[in-house]
Amino acid sequence: MKQLATDGAQVPGPAPIKTRRFSVSLVWIVPIVAVLVGISLVVHSMLQEGPTITVTFKTGDGLTANKTEVKYRNVVIGQVTDVELSNDQKSVNATVKLAKQAESFTRADSKFWVVRPRIGAGGVSGIDTLLSGDYIGADIGQANARAKNFKGLENPPPITYGEPGKRFTLHTQDLGSLDIGSPVYYRKIPVGQVVAYALDPDGKGVNIDLFVHAPNDQYVTENTRFWNASGVDVSVGANGFAVKTESLSALLVGGIAFRAPEFSPDDKPAAEEYTYELFEDQQTALAPPNGKPQYLALRFDQALRGLKVDAPVEFQGVEIGKVVGVNLDFDAQKRSFPVNVGIVIYPQRLGQAHQKMLKEMKHDPNDEAGGVRLIGSFIENGLRAQARTGNLLTGQLYIALDFYPKAEKVAFDASVRPVMIPTIPGSLEQLQEKLEAMVTKINQLPIERIASNLDSNLVELRKSLGQFNAKTLPGVHNTLLDVSKTLQTANSTLQSAHSTLADDSPQREKLDQTLNELGRTSRALRDLADYLGRHPESLIRGRPDNAAPIDLQGPPSK
Repeated sequence: MKQLATDGAQVPGPAPIKTRRFSVSLVWIVPIVAVLVGISLVVHSMLQEGPTITVTFKTGDGLTANKTEVKYRNVVIGQVTDVELSNDQKSVNATVKLAKQAESFTRADSKFWVVRPRIGAGGVSGIDTLLSGDYIGADIGQANARAKNFKGLENPPPITYGEPGKRFTLHTQDLGSLDIGSPVYYRKIPVGQVVAYALDPDGKGVNIDLFVHAPNDQYVTENTRFWNASGVDVSVGANGFAVKTESLSALLVGGIAFRAPEFSPDDKPAAEEYTYELFEDQQTALAPPNGKPQYLALRFDQALRGLKVDAPVEFQGVEIGKVVGVNLDFDAQKRSFPVNVGIVIYPQRLGQAHQKMLKEMKHDPNDEAGGVRLIGSFIENGLRAQARTGNLLTGQLYIALDFYPKAEKVAFDASVRPVMIPTIPGSLEQLQEKLEAMVTKINQLPIERIASNLDSNLVELRKSLGQFNAKTLPGVHNTLLDVSKTLQTANSTLQSAHSTLADDSPQREKLDQTLNELGRTSRALRDLADYLGRHPESLIRGRPDNAAPIDLQGPPSK
């Protein structure tokens, strides 16, 4: 509002200020747009850039900076940007730049390994790297935690890419011919493989991890039995030789087979990481369960050449255990070297006999003191251990437990652990003792006196035979000749009388019979005289069985 003067005249105000607008020249538009585009590209690159991780390997074999790729399912997900030695110079650190979509591979349990040509139990792998070169394989983890440093695997994991299935653990005494990648068979069909193995914490066994692919993992139940199917199983029986093997692969690289017993009531699929025992063969695996083991000790005063660890232990012909130790001992009092034998038995293998024994004797298998008392009662009734020959060709021995009621009584000490079972000599040793006793008795016989008496008796017998041949036999021979002549004379007389009788008279018929009898008697006496002349010893020894029969009837007289 204009200010008015007192006199009504107009007073001039301050002069108006003119403002000037800022304007950009067209020359700067292009650089500004270029800067904006560059900034957007940088931001976009930063947003699309994946994480960087470090993988440690023992060696840098096959790793090249800015060349070696990282692949998952044969798709490139990153690249090695740097390869350098670790600070302690005991390994190699490979810096890997992953793609943005591979950010999930930073999970703490992700796995990385170098893919190169390999020949293993699972077959040949990595053949494509002969042309394309080595690369790093990757498998995504499942953990929620993230990590930037990873330890690379020296061998590819057998199970990758989240393969559906279950892992199980087997316990065995030693690994044998098994290895990572060894096949797992179900009814001779490969359904899985061995994925890992490690020693027990106490070093007394081996734990083997295997993986069974779905849907075949449903056949692994809580009652399933696993056995080592490696190599060839050769058995000899009544039907000849039998050779069994799972496959050629199992013969070369080993393998594991599994199956549940035919009678498995209330059986159900096993859970993940279920633990089993790995048996040596199918027969042992499918046999009834052993039950609680019982360790016993034996002491032999004889040599046990041929008795080895794992030799069978039998009770009345039924195998119930095995030998677990054979050790030589020293007896200072007797100055001898007895043999201590350790055995393990499984009473449950007796089957119905074991169940009936527990029922009748009201014995609790978990009562150790009661079990010792039970064994003591068996020993009082003659329970003894004996080493017997199991194979005459190889000389192998086995331990037999049996009852010998006439065995010498022994004192039983229930406080000794393991329980000591009395022993008796083996069958061969008993036979040897009998032979030695027989030889001793023969040596005690007066052989020389018996031989001299026998010789003198033979001399006397020879003299008696000489006198018989010189004196008695000729007289007997002459007597028989005289009797024969007398019979001939009587025969002639009777024939004369025969001619005077009528042909149809009864006297004539009786006379004919009498003449025939006299003729046969005469001939028999003549034959007997001739035979005694040829064989005079028959009067003492008798007529031999193989001598030709003497025809006492003789041919009819003419």
